[in-house]
Amino acid sequence: MSTTQASWIAGIDVGGTFTDLIAIETTSGAVRLAKVPTTPENQAYGVLAAIDSAELELASLALIVHGTTTTTNALLERKLAKTGLITTKGFRDVLELGRRTRPNSYGLTGWFEPLIPRELRLEVTERVDADGAVVTPLNEDDVRRTVQHLKDAGCESLVIHFLHSYINHSHEARALAIAKEIWPNPYVTAGHLILSEYREYERGVTAAVNASVQPILDRYIQRLVDELRKRGFARDLLVMQGNGGTIAAGLVAETAVNTVMSGPASGIIAAAYSATASGVSSVITYDMGGTSTDVGLIKDGIPTVSAELEIEYAMPIHVPMVDVHTIGAGGGSIAYLSDAGMLQVGPRSSGAMPGPICYGRGGIEPTITDANLLLGRLDPAKLLGVDNPVSIDHLRGIFNERIGKPLGLDAIGAAAAILRIANDKMAGAIRMVSLAKGHDPRDFALFPFGGAGPLHAAALARELGIPKLLIPMRPGITNALGCAAADLRHDYVNTVNKPLAVLDEALVKATLDDQIAEGRATLEREGVAIEGVKLLHFADMQFQGQSHILTVALPGTAISREELQKRFDAAYWERFGVELPEIRAVLVNLHTAVIGLRKRFDLAVLGRSERASSLAGARNGERPVWFDGGFRATPVYQREKLPAAITFEGPAIIEQLDCTTVIEPGNRVALDRLGNLLVEVG
Repeated sequence: MSTTQASWIAGIDVGGTFTDLIAIETTSGAVRLAKVPTTPENQAYGVLAAIDSAELELASLALIVHGTTTTTNALLERKLAKTGLITTKGFRDVLELGRRTRPNSYGLTGWFEPLIPRELRLEVTERVDADGAVVTPLNEDDVRRTVQHLKDAGCESLVIHFLHSYINHSHEARALAIAKEIWPNPYVTAGHLILSEYREYERGVTAAVNASVQPILDRYIQRLVDELRKRGFARDLLVMQGNGGTIAAGLVAETAVNTVMSGPASGIIAAAYSATASGVSSVITYDMGGTSTDVGLIKDGIPTVSAELEIEYAMPIHVPMVDVHTIGAGGGSIAYLSDAGMLQVGPRSSGAMPGPICYGRGGIEPTITDANLLLGRLDPAKLLGVDNPVSIDHLRGIFNERIGKPLGLDAIGAAAAILRIANDKMAGAIRMVSLAKGHDPRDFALFPFGGAGPLHAAALARELGIPKLLIPMRPGITNALGCAAADLRHDYVNTVNKPLAVLDEALVKATLDDQIAEGRATLEREGVAIEGVKLLHFADMQFQGQSHILTVALPGTAISREELQKRFDAAYWERFGVELPEIRAVLVNLHTAVIGLRKRFDLAVLGRSERASSLAGARNGERPVWFDGGFRATPVYQREKLPAAITFEGPAIIEQLDCTTVIEPGNRVALDRLGNLLVEVG
């Protein structure tokens, strides 16, 4: 680049296999793309490699928005900071007792270990009751003693979690002030600052998660910021959060738990942004990457957000996050025979290293990507990240030996069986976010993305009766697009827990107003340029005597008891098809999302290319591709060259830099004005 004017916005998403980048020049609309292998030992290296691959000068970047899996991976792998906890006397075991559940529904097997071991969970004298009244004053000497003990024990991070601090946090706030006088670093988490919501177990686990990943995320972000600055970047770095919004890098470590599910959230935001611009308001998102598949639901242009995530057994994280269902089925998912001789696919993955066999990095176990290659759906000459090409004969031999012979199949039959099992697993995940929650998949379009999503989307849509596919212009880097498009967002929740019959309407307004003020103050601290502020309000409600919660949207801060009841009744009917007028509702929690709106860009820039004048001009040849029933001679098209006004029928293979799309026989394809593929499923 010849200019160093800061006019580019870059979205960078780190996945399990690849790190993706999309950069958009804000004045000309020029676009640059990159897809490089993820560097698990330090994700920052992959981020910098993506910038280099796109030939971007860091001084030319006005903004970088980064989606990271640092905190998610740390939790799943239990590579966490040594953390200590101080809590109310008599409650040190809350995090271990949990709820009356068990890892497996049947039998006496299972394993669970709390994030903080018992010897690092200490008690202090204090007590606040459920109404917020002080029963036992805080013993400040106890606080000093326990903090010093945990410091001497080598803890790097500290959690302060007192009973009922969601309603009266005076003791927690004082303990926090004392701890900061003693603790040698800034990694001190007070539960009420992360989540002011009832349920001591869930609130405590959420705070413990925050503390356990805080040093890890902070060190990673600092390393990344330092490297970027050394190379000339002097602007804003934003980090993607699980709620679908972003936060300034300087503040992200304070609420590190909010970055769990950062990667899936960016894809959901990109899908909402793209689908709405294309005129399709309700879609089921289907993100198939190298390691896993994430599915979500967007209705009327709004992603579903939930505060009920359980990342694994006994690890509930109750902060607002996009509602995504994840399964271990990605392009790198390994196919193998179980001890019972049954064919299994995932959740074990070949990851970025060694990756699938066809990447030529030493992989020896068949994967979904290898199966797609054997079946002609992928071109071996166009695979990204291949070090040493592997011959088809070598691949066929491994499939035949490891899968085919034990099952009485040839290599092609084994590859087809692997795809069928993988598709069944992914269809089940889609049912979990649609049918299981009262939504008919036939009322939605399927929005596939990720490096492998469009390979399987047509088969899944046919399986589920979904009538249409909306395949974005850049499926393989959609998560990076979500980073580039995401607004700043901060969520706040406070517990009210009052029956509507005795609810003080003034309390509702005051609580929501306080949340708005806190959110605006945080946006001010970030100092990132925004074009306005959008406010979203929600109420968690339940029938009195029930434990299940439904979330309803609120029109503003001033709302009557009657309107709350009406909205809850409507939500209950939509979900369960039942009316219960004799039971009154309880207002459990109030939420506010404070969204700092960033400048929009036109998605049409992603579809700019020199298009052919006819379908024949976009054709790259033909090859045999396996569909149900056997191989068929199938035309191969270059996506960027497809004529804007063209329509055609499958079968077809559509190739582009970041992705390959399979169009099944009977499917009908058209392009919209943004360059998205609209596929009618036959």
